[in-house]
Amino acid sequence: MLIRRPPKISPLEITPEASYVTRRRWLKQAGIVSAGLTLPMTPTYAGLQPDDDITPERIATTYNNFYEFGTGKDDPAEHAHNLTTDPWTVTVSGEAKKTGQFAFEDIVKGLTPQERIYRFRCVEAWSMVVPWEGIELSKILAQFEPNGNAKYVEFKTLVRPSEMPEQRSVFSTIDWPYVEGLRMDEAYHPLSLMVTGMYGKPLPNQNGAPWRLMVPWKYGFKSVKSIVSIRFMQQAPRNTWNRLAPNEYGFYANVNPSVSHPRWSQASERRLPSSLFNPNRRPTLPFNGYADEVAGLYAGMDLAKFY
Repeated sequence: MLIRRPPKISPLEITPEASYVTRRRWLKQAGIVSAGLTLPMTPTYAGLQPDDDITPERIATTYNNFYEFGTGKDDPAEHAHNLTTDPWTVTVSGEAKKTGQFAFEDIVKGLTPQERIYRFRCVEAWSMVVPWEGIELSKILAQFEPNGNAKYVEFKTLVRPSEMPEQRSVFSTIDWPYVEGLRMDEAYHPLSLMVTGMYGKPLPNQNGAPWRLMVPWKYGFKSVKSIVSIRFMQQAPRNTWNRLAPNEYGFYANVNPSVSHPRWSQASERRLPSSLFNPNRRPTLPFNGYADEVAGLYAGMDLAKFY
């Protein structure tokens, strides 16, 4: 099959043909995407605002945080092509009936995909509107039959220093693997998504292939990528950024513009694309615009304390 390169696109943005074909086979077998690798487009979804234009694909796939490949925003696109995603094994442990090692394709096989493209507003120091595609996280987790002791679920990213250069850097401050977690009610909320694709295509390596978490009312660092471990727990896991800087990052990572980060305000966000003369800043919305859907999960909690 010939994959044609559009003009003026960096080679770093092109998924290698072998990876594309292999992942397409997996996803097609799993029923996650149609034969044409697209899902029906819908005009809106929960949380979207009238001016929420889709972020250009070239930006969403080349301006990333994926620290395993480097701390620069262009490092993931430059280095992630070295990541091997076939085969891919996931270890499931903890408070569940079905635990052990599972092949990725066996976990997703037979699961019904969403009938729409999710357009999620993702916020960090910047924000994007990305058409993520995938499976409701609850449908993934329910397969393993978590028991009544499972109050939280922990996710870990792959550790493979031979392919992830920042993991072998002597200057890295992160204790690998990258770890994130959710309360079970957050994980089972229908907006929580295990992403397998974007822009009608399989998920690129630099965006977290073969699958990554997306919880749209939380800041982007909650979206753990290239997941190889799922653990059901009684206690909240210590997520990576909370371990690194507990005074700056808590467990929840909910978007709360009224509470400033210790080193900067979170009252506004920079929407990409932007430039020096058009910074494209806009007010940050509580729960990233999804308050109507998710605020009830935190009723009675002090959201300045539980950040």
